[in-house]
Amino acid sequence: MKNLLKKWEKCCRAVCCLAAAATFAFAMPAAEAKEMVLLDTDMVEMFDDGVAMIMLEKSPEIELLGVTVVSGNTWAEDGAAFTIRQLEALGVKDVPVAIGEPKQETLERFANIDEETHKFGRGHDSHMGAAGYARPESWEASYQQNYEGVTPTLEPIDEAAEDFIIQTIKEHPGEVTIMAIGPCTNIARAIEKAPEIVPMAKRIAYMSGSFFQQGNVTPAAEFNVWIDPESAKTVMRAPWKEQIIVPLDACEKMRLMDEDFRSFRQMIKNPVFKMMMARHYLVEYLKSGKPTFIWDVLTAALLIDPSVITEEVTMPIDVNDVWSPSYGQTLAYITAQPDGTQKARIVKTVDQHKILAMLTKVFGEL
Repeated sequence: MKNLLKKWEKCCRAVCCLAAAATFAFAMPAAEAKEMVLLDTDMVEMFDDGVAMIMLEKSPEIELLGVTVVSGNTWAEDGAAFTIRQLEALGVKDVPVAIGEPKQETLERFANIDEETHKFGRGHDSHMGAAGYARPESWEASYQQNYEGVTPTLEPIDEAAEDFIIQTIKEHPGEVTIMAIGPCTNIARAIEKAPEIVPMAKRIAYMSGSFFQQGNVTPAAEFNVWIDPESAKTVMRAPWKEQIIVPLDACEKMRLMDEDFRSFRQMIKNPVFKMMMARHYLVEYLKSGKPTFIWDVLTAALLIDPSVITEEVTMPIDVNDVWSPSYGQTLAYITAQPDGTQKARIVKTVDQHKILAMLTKVFGEL
């Protein structure tokens, strides 16, 4: 009888434990879905676009659906080579890379960029990007030139950048955040080809523009908008569910000093990233004691952790696409905005300590 009672007690305890475990399991909230991000970028090695992509890829909060490359900081052929080499260094094989073609009007403008500069002047940043050097023959030629002796293990997909944007948004309706950290050429083309994708996207987040201060490449314009103001206007006037813009107003408050850059370099163990940082233009530039700014990284940071935003305003915005001294200027309206403009959240200040902590973690894992 005692043995039977003991067996009964054990059985009861087991049932209770199972019931408790089941109750706990049902009570646990479902894991939050990752933020699906499609990155559109004028890619460079490491700072700034490269680090932004690495942050997205390594974040447990983000699912990087793909990278579309646009001409801006670099020609898209160079940008594709840089993207592929950095994905290879990360060991990432499942992120598609699609190349965008620059507009014919952009090519013609670049051919006469000296005339434009003499006419309209320059801002505090001498960076000319793709407007300042010859276009590579292909992404393969760029890869071989930059990574001599290395055979690529990845390659871009055959699809054009704008078609990949359309396809990705349609495959994940209501879920995709476009992170636009270069000129808006690819995205404008996607909208012109398939305008129905705009309300199907979750939102768009840019590093773009300058609203309450001067520009950088000209006194009026920020670089990404200046490269292709017409496309920027098309995209910023589209009726997105949400637009978030990180302009120079926030970026030029976030400064990177020589000691920060050297600290990040020393953390890296991966030989590919070590090489990229060792030959980066900032190595020499920062030795002068001048700071550099952080741009695209801020947009990646706020998608990973929205609490990095400490000050923002929501206003209707627009872009000046008239060829003039204020070509590429971004505008924010207090009242009486022009017909066709849309509202955007304009980030004015970010938490620099949080972002430096995020960067320290990322570099510590490379």
